[in-house]
Amino acid sequence: MRTENQIQSKINELTLQRRSLETRLAPLDSDSSQRESLNAQIGRLEDMILMLEWVLNAPSGKYHA
Repeated sequence: MRTENQIQSKINELTLQRRSLETRLAPLDSDSSQRESLNAQIGRLEDMILMLEWVLNAPSGKYHA
């Protein structure tokens, strides 16, 4: 099990990667094949970030009370 600090550190790392990809994406033409690849990578990073944020803020208790 990872600590809260380790998870937050990974979120920060993935956020920096996403920003880097967004910076590389900005100057590309809209029909560029590289643009599609970068968008896919950004999507995967966003999914990982959301999953880690969910782990940090996991709901507690029963779903049906």
